[in-house]
Amino acid sequence: MSKIGLFFGPVKGSVNRVAEKVKAALGEQNVEMISVHDASETDLAQYDKIIFGISTVGKETWDADFSNTDWSKFFPHVSKVDYSGKTVAIFGLGDHITYSSYFVNAMGFLAKELLKNGATIVGQVDPESYEFDDSEAIFDGKFIGLPIDEDFQPELTDERVANWVKDIKPAFGL
Repeated sequence: MSKIGLFFGPVKGSVNRVAEKVKAALGEQNVEMISVHDASETDLAQYDKIIFGISTVGKETWDADFSNTDWSKFFPHVSKVDYSGKTVAIFGLGDHITYSSYFVNAMGFLAKELLKNGATIVGQVDPESYEFDDSEAIFDGKFIGLPIDEDFQPELTDERVANWVKDIKPAFGL
């Protein structure tokens, strides 16, 4: 069985902590964690099973003057890969209180690029247990991946990760 590439960023924050939880739930031996800070399209091309961990970090995420974050540097690499035949899942961190009109938007922006390049995305989540006003991550009535709010709902993270991982395991051959 081939390993799952878990591409995440930034390092040493909430996304990193959630990535560690996802890895543990999938089995440490099944997952290689790769920081997007140092990754390229060559790294992405190595994996047929990929999980992305991304955060929607305030105004710079949707501002025309895109910030100098790890993801802003990595995103062009994502666009250069053909994801045909690859199984992909996404988890996204956001703040459903302060940014309720932009909740986990980065997850949606990433998904649009992946779908454009042939990805099969698994792990959609029903939005009914979430409070928010709007999100670019809603596709056909569901979140395209797992939304997490570590700022205002950290007590829900473990349960949400466990349920989501249980849902995606068959698609990843686990």
